Amino acid sequence: MIPACFSQPNTLSSSSSTSHHHPQVPQNLITCIYQTHLCNSPTYLTLTWSKTLFSHTLTIHATDSFSITISLNPSAFSFFKSRPGSKSIYLTHHHYQRIKLYWDFTRAEFTRDSAEPDSSFYVAISCNAKLEFFLGDLQDELTRRSGLVLTRQLSEPTLLSRREHVFGRRSYVSRAQFLGNKHEIGIECSGGVLKVKVDGEISLVVKRLAWKFRGNEKIYVGGIEVEFFWDVFNWVNNNSNNNSGTNGIGHGVFVFQVGDGGVWPEMVGPEKRLMRKSLSVSSGSGSTSSTIWLSPSPSCSSVLQWAEESSDGGRSSCSSSTRSCGSNGGFSLLLYAWRRD
Repeated sequence: MIPACFSQPNTLSSSSSTSHHHPQVPQNLITCIYQTHLCNSPTYLTLTWSKTLFSHTLTIHATDSFSITISLNPSAFSFFKSRPGSKSIYLTHHHYQRIKLYWDFTRAEFTRDSAEPDSSFYVAISCNAKLEFFLGDLQDELTRRSGLVLTRQLSEPTLLSRREHVFGRRSYVSRAQFLGNKHEIGIECSGGVLKVKVDGEISLVVKRLAWKFRGNEKIYVGGIEVEFFWDVFNWVNNNSNNNSGTNGIGHGVFVFQVGDGGVWPEMVGPEKRLMRKSLSVSSGSGSTSSTIWLSPSPSCSSVLQWAEESSDGGRSSCSSSTRSCGSNGGFSLLLYAWRRD
């Protein structure tokens, strides 16, 4: 049976003890990949938002170009907020052209424990004094501080995919934007039944999950047809290891795909460390499935390969050495649901 779905309701203590012993385990971790241009070259820009008990960071990464980590708030117990900042970076693979990053999270507002701000912030990149990437809602504040002149209306960056690590016991919640509209996505696992909720309403129920640990169905999110894939094999397989100390390590994988799907972003920074640490713990405990479900490359998961092949009639999956897969449009939300017993 699946321990996340069939465990007894009176086992409550280990969740709190885990958080005390592992303060650097993320409370929330989100990676978004945007299609944009830097110095007149098309670029996949990856933003990873990470929040732990003691830190809150943003890692901005462009493969073969640059990577930088910004502290949003040095400590959960700090009385001081991070100040607006900027940094110049030379792009080694763009003939050493210089870009400049700008950010301001001083008044940023967040939903519950989310690592990603909802409003009152900005992240921006300019090249040759021309604004090329902007995320947030304080554009006037940016131009006032930076002196950048907007010669044209800057279009919103194209969000290709979003990957989020959510943590819980039986319920997992994400808030994502599907074709311009934000929705709350809920995953519930209890009594051997998987429920998918959209904005609080049940969209899909999968029964006898111990036998249907992988699958896909069509659901609707705000009237948009979405292909939903799930893979909870780790939770099924983890049951046999409960007596060997691996209880609570496994995660389920869930994909919500619109159109041809998006681009799977490479894991960097705190997300890569999380997966490597989990792989190390699992290998040390003698789990035989660790190479399947804790690989640093998200595309090694069978459900992700399945989603990619179903969206393009058999296109091969990304290998662990590939920085990203191409996309002909669409959007993908990928959830790693980590159990905390």
